[in-house]
Amino acid sequence: MTQTPPPADPTRTRPTPSGPVLFARYAFGPNRLGLCGPEDWRSLLELGAAGSGSEGEGESGVSKAQAQEIDHGLRDLAAGFEGAYPYLELIASAHGIEDPMDLRVVDAYWIGNALADGVSPVLMTQSMDTRFRSQLLPEAWKWVEGKAAAGARPTHAFHVFDIFPRVGLMRGGAVTDAVGLMDSCRIRWGRVMEVHGESLIVNAVPLGLSEGALALAEPRVQTVRRWLDGTGFVSDVEVGDVVSLHWDWACEVLSPSRLEALQRRTLHSLELANQTL
Repeated sequence: MTQTPPPADPTRTRPTPSGPVLFARYAFGPNRLGLCGPEDWRSLLELGAAGSGSEGEGESGVSKAQAQEIDHGLRDLAAGFEGAYPYLELIASAHGIEDPMDLRVVDAYWIGNALADGVSPVLMTQSMDTRFRSQLLPEAWKWVEGKAAAGARPTHAFHVFDIFPRVGLMRGGAVTDAVGLMDSCRIRWGRVMEVHGESLIVNAVPLGLSEGALALAEPRVQTVRRWLDGTGFVSDVEVGDVVSLHWDWACEVLSPSRLEALQRRTLHSLELANQTL
C-alpha cells in the first residue's frame, strides 16, 4: 500500500510569476512533445525558467532589460498557441483587461478563478461559434453550443473534456485511448513522495471511467519531469508538496487555495462533460 506523505508546510511562500511565465509553465509540457504551439519549445523552457528566477539548482536574478526581453519573447511564443490563446483573449475582453497575458487571466484559464467564472454565457457561446462551429457537424455543434448556458466557462478543463474530443486542436494523429489522452492533457495534481534530481515521484489523481462516465480515480504513483537538462520551473519543492502536472511535466507547486480551485473546476467540467458524453 502506498504511504502518502503528510502535506508540506502550507505557510511557505514563493515568488509570484508574471503572466507570461505562468503561461510557459503550463504550456511547455505539450509544446515539447510537438502537440501544440510553436516549434521552438526550448525557448519556451529557457525563457520561462529564466523569468521564474531559477534554472535547475541555481538562483539567477535578471536585470530589468533582461526581464523585458524575457517578457517579449514569451508573449510572442504564447500567441502561437492556437488552442489556448483565444481563451485568454476571451477572458481578458470579457472583463475589460487589455492584456491577455495578465497573470489573473492566465491563471483563470489554466487553473480557474473568478475571472473565468465571470465570463457570460453569451460571450462564451459567441467565441465557441467563431472558433469551432465550422469544424463540427450540426449534431456535434448543438452539444457544444449549449455548454456555456449549462455552466461551462473558458478554462483548460472545459477545453479538454468538451472541445478536444470533438475538435482536437492538438497535433498527433489518430486517438486510440481518448480517456488516457484527456488525462494527460488536463491539468492534474499530485503529492510529491520523492525528489530525484530531474524527476519527481508523485501520487497523482488520474482520470478514468466509472459506469460509462468520466470520473477521478484513486491516486496512483507515477514519475514526472521537473527539469530538462537542469532547466525547469519546479526547484523549491519538498516531499509533501502538491504539484500541478501537464502531460509528463511538473508545472508548479500549488498553494492549498489554488489546489482547491483546480479541483473544483475540474469536477465541475467533468460533470458538464458527462451530460453529453
